[in-house]
Amino acid sequence: MNSVIKATSYVLVHTPDMVVHNGSTQTTERIVNPESEYLKKLSGHIRSYGDVLAYPPNQTYIGNMTPDELGAIPQPWHGQKTDGVRFGKFGEIMPQDEFYLMMQICDVFDLVKIEKNFAAAAKTNLAQNPLITQDMLSKVKEGVGADEITALVEEQHAEGLYQDGILVGAVKRAHDVDINLSAHVILENLVSKASGVLALLHLINNSGIKADEVDYVIECSEEACGDMNQRGGGNFAKAEAEIAGLNGATGSDLRGFCAAPAHALITAASLVKAGVYKNVVVTAGGCSAKLGMNGKDHVKKELPILEDVLGGFAVLISPNDGVNPEINLDIVGRHTVGTGSSPQAVITSLVAAPLDKAGMKIIDIDKYSPELQNPDVTKPAGAGDVPLANYKMIGALAVKRGELEKAQLNDFTMEHGLVGWSPTQGHIPSGVPYVGFARQDILDGKIKNAMIIGKGSLFLGRMTNLFDGVSFVIQGNNGVTQEAGVSEAEVKGLIAKAMKDFALMLSGGQEGK
Repeated sequence: MNSVIKATSYVLVHTPDMVVHNGSTQTTERIVNPESEYLKKLSGHIRSYGDVLAYPPNQTYIGNMTPDELGAIPQPWHGQKTDGVRFGKFGEIMPQDEFYLMMQICDVFDLVKIEKNFAAAAKTNLAQNPLITQDMLSKVKEGVGADEITALVEEQHAEGLYQDGILVGAVKRAHDVDINLSAHVILENLVSKASGVLALLHLINNSGIKADEVDYVIECSEEACGDMNQRGGGNFAKAEAEIAGLNGATGSDLRGFCAAPAHALITAASLVKAGVYKNVVVTAGGCSAKLGMNGKDHVKKELPILEDVLGGFAVLISPNDGVNPEINLDIVGRHTVGTGSSPQAVITSLVAAPLDKAGMKIIDIDKYSPELQNPDVTKPAGAGDVPLANYKMIGALAVKRGELEKAQLNDFTMEHGLVGWSPTQGHIPSGVPYVGFARQDILDGKIKNAMIIGKGSLFLGRMTNLFDGVSFVIQGNNGVTQEAGVSEAEVKGLIAKAMKDFALMLSGGQEGK
C-alpha cells in the first residue's frame, strides 16, 4: 500500500545582515569591485523584520495565506502588505538575533562565539518560542567580550555575525589548513543545520507524534559537510535529528541540487511502503550563499532586497492510515541520462510519460507544482515568471497531444497552476512548497490529486552537462489502512494453510486419502 503524507512544516529566517556579509553575490562583489555603487547602496534596500512578516509570499510559505489568496493580490507583491504574523499553520518566520543563538545551539564544537550582552538579550527572546526546550536553551553560552569577537574576525580568520551592521558574534574555523573546515564553510553548514532543526521542531509539533517515533531522516539541502578526506561525506540528517531530539532516528543525506527534495520524498515513500522504516522525515535547511543572489537587479530597479530569508521545510511520511493523502509510487516521472535537455523533452519525461503509463491524461492532474519561485524576485532579474512558464509548457504539451484545445491554454494555467511564493533557495522552490497545501486541499476535498515536479541543474557541479528531474503524484486516500490490509485472523489462517500444504507435500500428496 502507498505511504501517506502525515504532516509538513515550512520555516523562514530573516537574515538581513547575512545578505550583506554572506550572500555569494555580495561577497564576490566585495572582492572584485569593493567600491561598487551596488555595495554603497545595498544597506538602503534592506527590509525590516516587520516588512518581511507583512510580505504576502512569506505569509503564504508558513501557511497563513493560501496560494489562491496570494494570487488574488495584484503583483508586484513587494508593494503590498498583509497581517505580519510570526507563526503560521506550517511554521514560523524567525528573526536574525534568535537564529544566531540557534546556530550556537547546533554547534557542538564550540565554534560559535556571541557577544555577551547580545547573547543575553537574544536568549530572552528565544525563550519565548514554545518549541525551544530548556535543554536547547542550556546550550546557549554566556557570551564573550566584544574585543574577543573582533580579534577572532581580524586575526583568526573567523566569519563575523552582524546585527544592524554591528559585529555581535563570530564563527571560528575548525581547522588551520583544511579549507573544507574554514570559517566560511562552517558558517554555511551551521546555517543549513540550524534552519533544518527549526523545520524539524515544527514538524514534530504539527504531526502530533513523539520525537522518538521518527525512525529515519533524509536531509536534502544543497550544502555538504566533511573534511579534506571526504568533502561531502555528511551527515546533516543525523546531526539535525540530534539537536531536535529525534533520539530514535538514524538518517543520511541525499543530494541532487534543486531536484533533491523530490528524489528524497520518493525515497522516503518507498522505504515506508517496503516496511523498512515506519516514520521517515524528509527535511532541508536554508542556503546562506543564495541570500541576495539577484540583489544587483533589485537595487538597480530601486526595489528592496527580496532574497533576505533562509528557507526550510520538513515532511513526515508514514504507513497508510486510511486518511492522509498517498504518494502514488506507480506514477513517478524520471529525467533519464538519455532524455535530453529541451523543454519539451523534460516535460514529456516528467509529466506525460508517467501519466501515460498510468493511463491518465495531463488534464487528469488537478494541480501541478513545478519550480515555485516568487515572480517578485525573478521578473526584475530577467528570468520572468518561472511557474507560469512551466505551466505554459505543460499546457502546450497537452495541446500537442490532443488533450486540450489551444483556446483553453490560458484556462489550463489558471485551473491547474499555482502562483510562485517560494524564496530563491535553490532546492526549496522545486515543487515542495505546495506539498503542505496539497495535503490539506486533498483532505478538504478541493482537489483529488497533485503532481510535484522537482528539477535540478547537475551541470553546476562541473561533473556532467546533464539536467535532472523527477516527479510524483499525491492523491486522495482510498480509505484502507496499511495495518488493516490483512487481519490477525487472516494471517493465522494463511499460516495454518501453508503448514498444511507443506505437510501434504512431504507426504507425497497422500495426506487425507
